[in-house]
Amino acid sequence: MAKGALIVVSAPSGSGKSTILHRLLEQRENLRFSISATTRAPREGEQHGVDYYFVTQDRFLEMIEEDAFLEHAEFVGNHYGTPRAEVEQRLEDGYDVYLDIDVQGALQVREKRPETLLIFILPPSMEELEHRLISRGKDDMETIRRRLAEAERECSVKDRFDYVVVNDEVDRAAAEISGIIDGYKQRMK
Repeated sequence: MAKGALIVVSAPSGSGKSTILHRLLEQRENLRFSISATTRAPREGEQHGVDYYFVTQDRFLEMIEEDAFLEHAEFVGNHYGTPRAEVEQRLEDGYDVYLDIDVQGALQVREKRPETLLIFILPPSMEELEHRLISRGKDDMETIRRRLAEAERECSVKDRFDYVVVNDEVDRAAAEISGIIDGYKQRMK
């Protein structure tokens, strides 16, 4: 069985990355989503081993020392990381593995695994991104302003990714990414 492809997708908050991921998981039976580890407390309805691996701060720091992560970062006082062993096992089993991580994490993965396919999703415009963030109704205006500033920062490094896909329509963007994955897998052979 052929080894799977490691695919990292990054995007500013509100770009539709999660919606595209769900579409890809429906369409590509060989695609698996990587579950991250975190030190934050579970939110209502989240399950250990399904949404995240919830670990203590001490255990997370031990995992860093053990080089157990492909990437890790601290965000708002909590640690997040991609467990290496699970990803590598799925790749060996022939599955393509999709990591939904930030720009910083994507570049860390590229350093450890140069063959990783990096895809950046852009909103059609910053105005559209602002509209999406407001219409979600999850954040106050100060948080939205911070998210937009972070989006500008993230977009400034998009040229370090292999592909940039504009999410102007979910089905079209998902089809484009699926085509990118197919082409990448052809080149891997």
